[in-house]
Amino acid sequence: MAATAFAREQLWDGLRAVALPDSRFHLRFSEFIPDFSGSDAAIDRLWALPGFDAARHVFVTPDNSLTGLRQRLLARGVSLVVSSYNMASGFYLLRPGAVPQGHELYGAWPDGLAHFGEPLSLTALADLGAFDFVATGASAVASSGVRFGRGHGFFDLEWRIFSDMGLVDNLTPLVTVVHDVQVLDKKLYPSPDDVLVDWICTPTRSLQVARETQRPRGLNWKDITPEQVHAIPALAELRRIIGLA
Repeated sequence: MAATAFAREQLWDGLRAVALPDSRFHLRFSEFIPDFSGSDAAIDRLWALPGFDAARHVFVTPDNSLTGLRQRLLARGVSLVVSSYNMASGFYLLRPGAVPQGHELYGAWPDGLAHFGEPLSLTALADLGAFDFVATGASAVASSGVRFGRGHGFFDLEWRIFSDMGLVDNLTPLVTVVHDVQVLDKKLYPSPDDVLVDWICTPTRSLQVARETQRPRGLNWKDITPEQVHAIPALAELRRIIGLA
């Protein structure tokens, strides 16, 4: 954990030169994952990845760096699931055609997701079936696929919830979009809790990761605090579904 925090902080210094400030959080990278100069080029690379053109049901995190990706997916008419900020309002589904033509950029912003999206229970999410592709932002990522978020672990939690529901597995394509300054070009060995990515897309390159370990599966409820269950509706719902509540 100390090594992860050090690497994250180290790369944040370089990120400040290319990051686009957020209207609420400015450049407080512990609160959000920023958009950056050149993100359109990085998303172009993601768009060209093998199999992505066939994806029809996609999960994308609400990170600023992925606004352009969400906009393009809405225009393409895929089934798009996005988590709310800090998972506080669960998940939203934007069905094909949910956002009027020409309004895809607004639909890709957090306010637009809440406006056009359908709030999803976990039961309704499970009925939609497994994701064809998963995309997430990152504060930093190692070339070995170890990804660092904001330090709060929300994406790792989402992944474990999805794996418990059979929506993702070790073969689900997982890609992160970052600026080149966010890539740590050395091998970091993952912990058992790390969800390794398959691809790293930057404005200048697409890096395929040769994963050597399996991704984690399922929640360990011993690690989940009552405060988390209270703050994250999906955890409370999952507890009820599996009979822990």
